[in-house]
Amino acid sequence: MIYTNRLLIRELISEDWQDMQRIAADFQKSEYAVYDMPLPTRDEEIKALTKQFAESHLFFAAMLEKIMIGYICFHEDNGIYDLGYCFHSDYQGKGYAGEACRAIMEYIEKTRAVKAFSSGTALKNIPSRRLLEKLGFILTKTENISFNKDENGNDIVFEGGSFIKNTGVRKEL
Repeated sequence: MIYTNRLLIRELISEDWQDMQRIAADFQKSEYAVYDMPLPTRDEEIKALTKQFAESHLFFAAMLEKIMIGYICFHEDNGIYDLGYCFHSDYQGKGYAGEACRAIMEYIEKTRAVKAFSSGTALKNIPSRRLLEKLGFILTKTENISFNKDENGNDIVFEGGSFIKNTGVRKEL
């Protein structure tokens, strides 16, 4: 467990599925949902996905007292840790995501052999871009991406940005 000034960050557990469901349903209402992979919200699907996420040991719950307000996740590929995050809209714009991401990235860097952190977001998602920049990420490339389709079945294409944050010296554990 990691404690920050306001938050507790812990590994996600299977029993967090209802919190994940609440966060996913909230995110689907966001104007930015079109720029990301949709998470399921049906009970059985979100239970299975939360269990899979928990078993990866790369998904973390951000807790404000006893309330899960968001999650942070990583996908690792040869020492590159790709950062993802999603916070309930009631807790956005208050610095919680930055506080949680900074703390968990420091933890990952201290406990694993990290070459760099990467992340991606839609260039139109200004709040996410600002968060990545505050965390020290630099935009390295852009590309057209699609995760969703419109009501006619056509791809919704947007300009996505790839970001990187180098960690300096590679650690061998």
